[in-house]
Amino acid sequence: MSAPSEAFARIREHFLANTAVFEEDQLAEDVVVEMPFAPAGRPNRIEGRREFLEFAAAGRANLPLRFDDCRNVVIHETADPEVIVVEYELAATVTTTGVSASAPFIAVLRVRDGLVAHWREYQNPAALALTTGQG
Repeated sequence: MSAPSEAFARIREHFLANTAVFEEDQLAEDVVVEMPFAPAGRPNRIEGRREFLEFAAAGRANLPLRFDDCRNVVIHETADPEVIVVEYELAATVTTTGVSASAPFIAVLRVRDGLVAHWREYQNPAALALTTGQG
């Protein structure tokens, strides 16, 4: 298994444990996290480990979801051994309503020296907002 694949396996474990997706020891100090389709008013790019961890902690605290499964995972190796493209589907239950739903994601993950250096996640924020009652 490649370093990026191992990093995604750890990310998946965090999804299923309903904990922070990334811990400090997983991220490069100068990590870049991009969410090209972020909803209006939310950043679509965050630079730096501390900045991202603060953003993620606040977002997770306000997200009324319990992740139940991370399924249909397909990992695409690239010509660059530091980079993979991952397709996956997150299934979750909205904790405020009990409604279950799922959403597909695609992420581009770069791991350098064993640390996540770049994470770019593509998602449909409008569908997610409707699922959680925030849209």
